[in-house]
Amino acid sequence: MSGIKTAILLVAGLALSACSDARWDDTSAGNGGSGIGVDGGLGDPSSPAYFREAVGDRVLFLVDQSSISPEAQVILDGQARWLQANPAYVVTIEGHADERGTREYNLALGASRANSARDYLISKGVAASRIQTVSFGKERPIEICSEQSCYEKNRRAVTVLAGGALS
Repeated sequence: MSGIKTAILLVAGLALSACSDARWDDTSAGNGGSGIGVDGGLGDPSSPAYFREAVGDRVLFLVDQSSISPEAQVILDGQARWLQANPAYVVTIEGHADERGTREYNLALGASRANSARDYLISKGVAASRIQTVSFGKERPIEICSEQSCYEKNRRAVTVLAGGALS
């Protein structure tokens, strides 16, 4: 009888592990992530938490596009102002794509999205030496489902801050 119990527990454990959430949570990227401690919190306009929540750390893109929309321009304008006011920070812009398309295509599309955001920030006066880019393609979705609402959230460029707190 103990063999049956062991088998049941093993199957139950495997079933639960298959239910793990594989989404990539980039909402807490950068320094800290909680809005507490080194972040300085949302009340501190020079904090990474303020940057993420009040300024906005991501812009979204249309299907197969890397052009900056008017909505994205508003967010990137705010990022440029924040970065100019906080010169101790450097950024990495992460380019992402939804799950459709090949890995290679989505890596290229993510790179194009990250570079578009980078070029826009540079055009607004942020020094190119303060900006790096990386593409994750479709490898780090924040939503996993085969619906348009999920795809829209995954087509993004995320500006991740580094430095500042220790400088």
